[in-house]
Amino acid sequence: MPAEYIPDQTDIEILNLLQKDGRLSHKQIAAMVNLSITPIHIRVRRLEELNYIKRFTAILNPKKIGKGLIGYVEVKLIEHTEESLTNFMSEAIKLDEVMECYHMSGAYDFLIRVAINDMDEYSKVLMKKLSKLPGKAHFESFFVMTEGKCETAFNLK
Repeated sequence: MPAEYIPDQTDIEILNLLQKDGRLSHKQIAAMVNLSITPIHIRVRRLEELNYIKRFTAILNPKKIGKGLIGYVEVKLIEHTEESLTNFMSEAIKLDEVMECYHMSGAYDFLIRVAINDMDEYSKVLMKKLSKLPGKAHFESFFVMTEGKCETAFNLK
């Protein structure tokens, strides 16, 4: 079995550059890391194939698209069987308003991040969607009042 690939310093530089601007061309990256375009193409493709790069995307301004209220919902389930945990998550991630869903340790079983327009919309989501999810026992919701930091780039050395 081949050893797990470990990115070298050049790969890390490429990852850092792409995290800051996923629209950089291979030519631009090559100039920044002092390589030619072909090795950059090979490295980026390898980083994608090995799932270091999951996908390229645009990060939208939630307020501009009518999703300016961000909420976090802690969910406690009635039971903790593999089936109940799997069923809950598979249904929760289908909801359009759910941006992230994590199975957690601690007092609550799941942490869900929702993006909605306002409290009226959240009320509808809670009553018509979240409350119908399988196996839930308790919800507790928290809403972002001020965004101090929201990073998508990991700090790579």
